[in-house]
Formats: sequence, C-alpha cells, structure tokens
Amino acid sequence: MMKDKNLKILNIGTKWFYDALVSQGVKNVVNLAWQPKLIASNKIALPLDKLLENRQLVEKINKANTSVVDKFNSARPYLIDIELAGKVIPNFKRNLILHAGPPIDYNSMCGPMKAAVLGAIVYEGLANSLQEAEKLIVKGKIEFAPCHHFSAVGPMAGIISYSMPVWVVKNFEFGNVAFSNINEGLGKVLRFGANSPEVISRLKWIKNVLYPIIKKALRLAVKKQDGVDIKNLTSQALLMGDECHNRNVAGTGLFLKEILPYLCEIDIPKKKLIEVIKFISANPHFYLNISMAACKSTADVVEGTKYSSIVYTMARNGVEIGIRVAGLLKEWFTTTAGIPKGLYFPGYSEKDANLDLGDSTISETVGIGAFAMAAAPAIVKFVGGTPEDAVKYNNEMYDITYGVHKTYLIPQFNFRGTPLGIDILKIVKTGITPFINTGIAHKEPGVGQIGAGILHAPIECFIKAFEKFINVYLKD
Repeated sequence: MMKDKNLKILNIGTKWFYDALVSQGVKNVVNLAWQPKLIASNKIALPLDKLLENRQLVEKINKANTSVVDKFNSARPYLIDIELAGKVIPNFKRNLILHAGPPIDYNSMCGPMKAAVLGAIVYEGLANSLQEAEKLIVKGKIEFAPCHHFSAVGPMAGIISYSMPVWVVKNFEFGNVAFSNINEGLGKVLRFGANSPEVISRLKWIKNVLYPIIKKALRLAVKKQDGVDIKNLTSQALLMGDECHNRNVAGTGLFLKEILPYLCEIDIPKKKLIEVIKFISANPHFYLNISMAACKSTADVVEGTKYSSIVYTMARNGVEIGIRVAGLLKEWFTTTAGIPKGLYFPGYSEKDANLDLGDSTISETVGIGAFAMAAAPAIVKFVGGTPEDAVKYNNEMYDITYGVHKTYLIPQFNFRGTPLGIDILKIVKTGITPFINTGIAHKEPGVGQIGAGILHAPIECFIKAFEKFINVYLKD
C-alpha cells in the first residue's frame, strides 16, 4: 500500500501498474497511453504518420471499418444442408482439388498436403494407387485452387474433392453461402496428411452412410426452423468452455442435441443411426468444420469494402500464411508460415512439425478461436501454455481489432464481447499480430497429427498489406 499519496506519478507502458495505484486510492497518477511503433524506419513510420494525420482519410477508414464490424455482427449463419461438393459448389470440376491457404502448386506443397491430395485422388477413383495419383498430377490432369476461391474452407490440408460431402451454411442476413468438408476425427486422417486404406475407407463411410442420413435430418430442420442456427450454438459453446477452433466439446454436444430429434424422426435402420451418433459423439472436433463454414459465410460479405483495413481472410497452406484485406479486393499477402509451440504426442517433437497449416484461422478472423481463448481455459491441456497465458494473449487481441462481438461473449472478461475485426493499421502500429491456436501435422507425408500448439501470425504479411494499403489510399 502506497503511503505518500501526494506523490505525482506518470505511468508509461503497462496499464496494470496504473490500475493498481488507482485501486489503492492514489490521486496524482496519470497513465500515458503510449507505445512504440513496430518499425522505426521511414518505410513504415512516416507513411503511417502521414495516413493518421489525414483526417478525411481516417474518417473514411473508420466508416468502412465500422461497416465491416457491423456486418460481422449482424451475420446470421444457418446450417441448411449437406451435399456433395461437385453438386453444390459452383464451377467445381471432377479433376479439381481444393486446398487450404493461399494459392500453391503441387510441387511447392508441404508433405502432409501432398499426401492428402494423393489420398483424395484415390478416394475419387481417379487413380487406383497413390503412385498412379501422382502420375496424373505430373501429366497435368489434376487442377488445384484454394478453398477460399470457392467460398469454402477446410482445416489443416483443407482438401475438398468433387464427391466429398460438404456442409452448406447460408448467411440469411446477406444471402451468401459457404462450405466446409466433414471432420474425420483426430490422428491419422486425411486433413493431417494420412492417406492409408483406413483413411480412405472412413471417407467413403462418411459419404455412403453419414451424408445421406444427416441430409435427411437437415431437411426436417430446414422445414421446421430454417436449419440449425450456428451463431446461437457458437454463442452457447463459448459460455460452456469452448473457443470453437481447437476446443469444440460443447459445440459438438450442442449440435448433436439439436440434430438428434430429427435423426430419430427419419426412417433409417437403427444400426445406421447408432453408427452416426457414435461417430459424432466420439469426435470432439466434429463441430469445427460446421463452425468454419459459418465463419466463412460471415467474413465473405465484406470483401471489396473500399477503405477498410480489416482482414477478412487468414489462412495457411503449410508453406505460407496469407491474408486478404477487405479494402484491397481479393489480393493475397503472404509470408513464410510459423511453427507452433505446443504439446506433442509421445515420440514427437518440434523437429517433426510441419509449418502452420489450414483454413481454420477463419475462426480468429471473425472473433472466435484464439480470440476467445480466455473462455476456454481447459484448452491449454491440448495446445500448451497456461490459463493465464490464454487470458493474456486474448486480452492483447483487443489492441489490434476494431470492435467487439455483440453475441460471442467471454465470461472471464465480465461477458465482454470477443475482439472483432483484425486491423492491419493497428498491427503495424503496435507490433502485435493475431494469436492462433492450431493442430500440428508431421512434416512427412502419411503420418498425420502429432500434436497441437499456439503461435502468433508472422508480421511480414501484414506489413505487405499495409504497404499496399498506403499505396492505394494515401494517394486519394
């Protein structure tokens, strides 16, 4: 307890010191809200100062960013269907393979993504073996594109092929639709680069058993209540200890609770019904892909918002991480992906890890995942760190976002909304980058998942976006 209350104090830096003094009744204390810019070089500092001094431009940016955050908040994503990708995703071709992250050619892909691609080709029946699949690629018979270019997202390798079932989520507020594949579970699965016969067999079971049964149930859900309100389920899950990226225990349970009455109504053999229910309930990440499609349908509507400095895409392909900014059309800004720090399965370590991988950072882009990590303290047992770390990093995200979510609330922060609207201008100003929690794939093809971890996104892609933003708008 400070005894000399006449002492005049100027606090510079961590606001916690200021708060502690105020709580002790100290009157003459002033907090200086100052922090150094990320880069002292004229290349960044002078353009940033020039932008911030341009009041008319700042007003336009603020108006655009307010509009973006408002659209994120007003989104109403509903799960309305499950359908084969080739039937529902526009302009899909049988020889097209969608992948996670920014654009990349096959030769440049990481081991787990290459393995997942080969597995998908065999699954499609385009080749009888992994070797035959690779020959098709060498001959130029297979095409590749990012999931994001087709209103879709996929975790880790993110592979979506023509006859894979995908979730169909419609944003009723704006009318757009987004897609994601079906979560296979943990361990040796296609999205982590495993492609053994058991992996292909599971994918075929999803297509032949789970897909038609869930489709019938969703038809009833759409008929009775427009589908499944994913925004509502995610909101509930956050209050129950999920962050809906790497912890989906509550979300999966809530989805099963929602769909179960419809499953019981449809005319299917009891044995098949039990198979489906067991598969969902045994996979604590089942809700992830549904949530990702909802996030994608939320984010896509802000594309092309002139003057906005807010990120609407953040994704990794295992080689690079890429972002897209609402006010910079559809351009990707990329840099080398990071390596997560985390918890590894027995026998594995960081030296076995592939670089960060997957589209699942669409979660953080619209305010959940690591941006809601304080709501899910138990997640640290899966990705590493401590509950205190979760709170600390989650708090930091308010410094680089434009607003807060009105529906996604964090009980540990007195039900404050999650940080929403990643702002490249705030990132460059503060030097803080988005926090991510993620699964970890083995860098060699065919192995699969070896752990889970946490990391900050590399700064370089945000700097590149900032430089383009300055070039486009400072001349206005």
